[in-house]
Amino acid sequence: MNFIDWTDDLSVGVVTFDEQHKKLISIINKLFDALKQGKANNILSEIFDELIDYTKFHFKSEEQLMTKYGYKDYEYHLKEHNYLTDKVVDLKEKYKEGDLMISIEVMEFLRNWLKNHILVTDRKYGKFFNDHGIN
Repeated sequence: MNFIDWTDDLSVGVVTFDEQHKKLISIINKLFDALKQGKANNILSEIFDELIDYTKFHFKSEEQLMTKYGYKDYEYHLKEHNYLTDKVVDLKEKYKEGDLMISIEVMEFLRNWLKNHILVTDRKYGKFFNDHGIN
C-alpha cells in the first residue's frame, strides 16, 4: 500500500508536470517504505537526498516555463518553492545531525505539502500553460 496515491484530481493539465509530480510521489513512497522496513539511516538519508534533488529539479522546470511565458503569479510561486525547499532541506539537516527521526509526522508533512502545493498553487498554472499551447 502506498503512502500517497496519484489520483486524477492531482493533475494540473500539463503532462510534463504531472509526470514530475508522480515521480515526487514515488520518491516519498520509497522513503515511507524504507522507514516501515526499518532500513538503515544511510539508506533513508540517500532517499531524502533524492527527494531534495528531484524537488529542486521539478521546481526549476516550473519556474523556467513561468518566466518564459510571463506567468503573473511567478513571484508568489517562487516564494512558495523556496519555502518548501528550505523546509525539506532543514528537515534533512536535522535528520543528519540526529535531531530528527524520520517519523510518521515528517511523512505526513511531506504528503501534505506536496498535495497542497499541487492542488492549490500548481493547479492555478494549468490553464495558463494550456492557453500557451503547453499540455
